[in-house]
Amino acid sequence: MNEKNRSAEKTPVKSTLSPNEITHTINLAIVGGGRTCKRFLELLQNESLPYLDINVVGVCDINPEAEGLILAKKRGIYTTDNFQDLFNIKTLDSILELTGNRDVLMEILSQRPKGIGVLEHHIGRLMRKLFDVDQRLRSAEEQLTFEKNFSDFLIQESTAAIVILNTDFTIVETNEAYLQTVNKTKNDVIGAHCYEISHGFNAPCSSSQPGLKCPMVETLRTGRSAHVIHEHLEPGDHLKFCNVVTYPLRDKNGEIFRVIEVWRDITKELSYRWETKVEELKSDLQKLVQEDRIISLGKLAASCAHEINNPIQGLLTFSHLMEEMLAERQLSASDLAQFKKYLAIMSRELVRCGTIVSGLLSFSREPKLEYLDLDCNEVLDIVLKLTRHTMNINNIKLVTDFSPKPLMIKGDSNQLQQCLLNLIFNAIEAMPGGGQLRISSKFDGTEKNALIGIQDTGYGISKENLEHIFDPFFSSKEEGKGTGLGLSIVYGIVKNHKGNINVNSTVGRGSLFTLSFPVI
Repeated sequence: MNEKNRSAEKTPVKSTLSPNEITHTINLAIVGGGRTCKRFLELLQNESLPYLDINVVGVCDINPEAEGLILAKKRGIYTTDNFQDLFNIKTLDSILELTGNRDVLMEILSQRPKGIGVLEHHIGRLMRKLFDVDQRLRSAEEQLTFEKNFSDFLIQESTAAIVILNTDFTIVETNEAYLQTVNKTKNDVIGAHCYEISHGFNAPCSSSQPGLKCPMVETLRTGRSAHVIHEHLEPGDHLKFCNVVTYPLRDKNGEIFRVIEVWRDITKELSYRWETKVEELKSDLQKLVQEDRIISLGKLAASCAHEINNPIQGLLTFSHLMEEMLAERQLSASDLAQFKKYLAIMSRELVRCGTIVSGLLSFSREPKLEYLDLDCNEVLDIVLKLTRHTMNINNIKLVTDFSPKPLMIKGDSNQLQQCLLNLIFNAIEAMPGGGQLRISSKFDGTEKNALIGIQDTGYGISKENLEHIFDPFFSSKEEGKGTGLGLSIVYGIVKNHKGNINVNSTVGRGSLFTLSFPVI
């Protein structure tokens, strides 16, 4: 639909209760402007809901020829082809979803602003039944008819798990889907408290477990629909996640006397979303690791420039000497011996340069993530070859204490190299005036884990900073001296390898980072 009404504040269609009978007003927007929407608008025009004034303030449908959408336009109701536009209506209380499409419902639930309720198409059927009852509920007999129609709706119409609660949290009525969800009989639940049946608590969920929100409490507090996600432990210690939504029911005085609670099992959907999110996070971590490798490569290249320059100067010196010897005289046996000595030195220095350059080239490539059997000692050897010259330039003494036995773990060599490089660079930067760096590897006491220790004699980490060092973008360095991502990347890599990382630090004395990985 390319055309929208100019304003979301058009005059809404109202129900026809007289002023002295209206006790509560709901401003409702409809998603799904088809035949059901049209019938709903016609019902509101001709009939009224007991003690409730319903104003339709907006209708959404992607089909500009939808019957309900066309009727809404004729009646001056705001229309759109994007349900998100409905959220801009300032007076909006709830969204009524009439498409019957579960994906649309979940998208509305995930994007709605705080305080906006969502009613699905089953609720529309309920309202239809309520219209069939006499509009005024003037007698006890009519009240009973109302309750019977309500119960019939719950039992016969809904596939969701639904329970009706008194304001004291006791259960009045349920449908079969709810009984199956809690694995109890109707005799078990009627009259019992909802928190006893659903969680085994002795008090409302939010009181028994402060971190667990209760939609019933929220609805009683605000008078509006509420929504939470609860987890439930099933037999066999399997977790089930339920989307729980509450809707208030009001008496003729406008007071809440009961609450409808609707449960929907979203375990599979949540699991799929979680797995997708984990894959995205893994992909993001891999990108961060590669970007961090480039930063590390820059640091290595800067120190390698000095390291490579020394042998290059030696090569030039020997080359000039050999040229002068060739130009001045015929070569004697002693000259040839000297030539051989010079060539051996030059060859050794060229190999040294080649090793440094090869290491840098290998390190700069974006690796393919592969978890293979590897020895922690071998990974440490590779990292030390890349960083030894940096330590020499910064006047840092390296002390190693490696396990005489291989420390075999399942891991990705490139990621572990990056992890260790970050820790070594941090240690070097913590000792600007020089110091000692001790790197060790060993088994723990149970020999079930491989331990890698990186200990410096630098300026240490303060207590207030220690608990934040693994937070993304947290850095205690001067502005421009660090991204704040190094240690968060270290933490992510260690956790991806099912490992743990511990830090002990004393200001002015240095820090010890200990990595622990399960051995294979």
